Amino acid sequence: MKKTICKREYDTESATLIEKHTQGYFGDPAGYEESLYQTPGGLYFLYLRGGPASPYPVEDIQRLAKAKVGAWLEQP
Repeated sequence: MKKTICKREYDTESATLIEKHTQGYFGDPAGYEESLYQTPGGLYFLYLRGGPASPYPVEDIQRLAKAKVGAWLEQP
């Protein structure tokens, strides 16, 4: 997936996957995935997707500040 935010392109195809957190099981309408990526330029973003009853019923990309990466990685 590609998304342009503030004139910067975030692309899951060209970025490096760092870690993925999943909640629920395959086919769970409330289940979802949060995947942390780093762009070749050193920026971080989350790729979010989930079932229709999840917090992410539509796939999306959100920027993540470098200062918040450590806290995200420490989530259970």
